Amino acid sequence: MTTIAVTGHLDLTEGSVALVRTALNDLLRPYAGDGGPLVGVSCIAEGADTLFAEAVLAAGGRLVVVVPARDYRRNVVGPEQRASYDLLVEAAEEVVLLPHETSDRQAYEAANAVLVERADRLVAVWDGAPPTGRGGGTADAVLEARAAGVPVDVVWPDGAARRG
Repeated sequence: MTTIAVTGHLDLTEGSVALVRTALNDLLRPYAGDGGPLVGVSCIAEGADTLFAEAVLAAGGRLVVVVPARDYRRNVVGPEQRASYDLLVEAAEEVVLLPHETSDRQAYEAANAVLVERADRLVAVWDGAPPTGRGGGTADAVLEARAAGVPVDVVWPDGAARRG
């Protein structure tokens, strides 16, 4: 069994979604089937997290969802994303609800810690930008994984971009 967690940007451009989806499918393909069960761990946020979760399920893997805080769905998941979020939660083999009331820096840092702790590998849909200093972001998760000795696969296909 291989457990792969994901971290990645929320703000992928519309044109980047197909590029990232293809790259994730290609990355996960060797872990499906004969290599034993694939387990994907994701906070299923908009963008990279959701694309990864969908790719895990498409590869026949099992999904573990990490919910950073009790208010996460209500205050972080946008109205246009809720149907997809709910389907992924329903498809998950396990949902880990962290003991935070509010989706804040502490909750995101705790979620990153769970992702790294559970992962044999971390997939980072990441443009390589350094940490913002706010904590709990993609670059923070990459640094945490590398410090823990967890291999990191960076996915940033040619042509990928972030909004704004």
